[in-house]
Amino acid sequence: MNSRERIEKTLSHKQPDRVPIDFGATVVTGISASVVSKLRDYYGLSNDPPVKIIEPYQMLGEIADDLKQVMGIDCTILQGKKNMFGFENTGWKEWKLFDGTPVLVPEKLNTRVEKDGSILQYPEGDTTVSASARMPSGGYYFDAIVRQPPIDEKNLNVEDNLEEFNIISEDELKYFKKEADYLYKNTDFAIVANFGGTAFGDIALVPAPFLKNPKGIRDIEEWYISTAVRKDYIYEIFSRQCEIALENLKRIYHEIQNKISIVFISGTDFGTQRGLFISKDTYKQLYKPFYEKINDWIHKNTRWKTFIHTCGSIEPLISEFIESGFDILNPVQLSAEGMDAVHLKEKYGDSITFWGGGVDTQKTLPFGTTEEVREEVEERIKIFFKGGGFVFSTIHNIQAITPVENIVAMIETVCAISKL
Repeated sequence: MNSRERIEKTLSHKQPDRVPIDFGATVVTGISASVVSKLRDYYGLSNDPPVKIIEPYQMLGEIADDLKQVMGIDCTILQGKKNMFGFENTGWKEWKLFDGTPVLVPEKLNTRVEKDGSILQYPEGDTTVSASARMPSGGYYFDAIVRQPPIDEKNLNVEDNLEEFNIISEDELKYFKKEADYLYKNTDFAIVANFGGTAFGDIALVPAPFLKNPKGIRDIEEWYISTAVRKDYIYEIFSRQCEIALENLKRIYHEIQNKISIVFISGTDFGTQRGLFISKDTYKQLYKPFYEKINDWIHKNTRWKTFIHTCGSIEPLISEFIESGFDILNPVQLSAEGMDAVHLKEKYGDSITFWGGGVDTQKTLPFGTTEEVREEVEERIKIFFKGGGFVFSTIHNIQAITPVENIVAMIETVCAISKL
């Protein structure tokens, strides 16, 4: 059984030959670039040239095929030409992280060092406009800078919050076709695609670090307030966005057909550590109608499976996600309140695939012992693997401070388990 077959069998809720593994197939299952470099050293793989930063906003490193093989990874990523700062990952140049790790970054990563040692990054690499993100001195990733223009309540224009949503260009279609063809023919990985434009209300996208002069509601706090007090406005944004998204999906499918296995639909977070971020009624009124439309079109016209990433204590919404048509739930944050692994598997395991939840990245993986890591990983696999519907990954990205020996202990434990 090859990797693509393993993932597809898992997504059909049938137990595969071994635990399927994902690291790096999405921007929420990645590994910090400095850790990728250390892992390459550990496994005796070359760091010449240095690791590429393929997602500069979170400073995620490329997990090349040789490292995928060592780690037993079954998936690979297909993403758009542009990153979160609105420029292409091309023209690689040398750069150093704060911890001294040499890396390669895109040529338009044009940072400026502030007096306090923090660094600024600019949308599209254009230093003539306001910076859109800041990394604190000694930091590991960027934080968005809110560039909220004054809100004129009487003249709010839905178009302003739609300026980044466009019908896909012929150039982008050719790019997706070329990449999908290459990955499908030359690898046996399950391809996870992120075409963009389908994550209604994803708060990481609201400040628009990729736009030079964002308009509309772009302040994070103001956006969340708007979901309560400006529901009609937000609903209209989502409605218009959904129309564009459906047209883009039609055009993309025409080019790539069923070469991909999974499509990343949403990264909108609905939970906190202790409970829901929004009420169930708000999800049903504001988000569910549009996710149903997207998922329905995909399931009627393709063989793709759909992926939602939402952190936190979201157990009360899982049945709604299933009714919305999602096939995959990530990151399965079991450390959050009400997210008991046994309960989740027993209640929802036949209806949705759990992609993640393999080990806690807030405590166990970065701060625990290797034995604690092994115990937690083994426990999670025993709960989730039986009967399929489980892809092993950590709970969100592996952070820069994580000890390599803990990651190795995690991988060794997963790879040692073939059948339970």
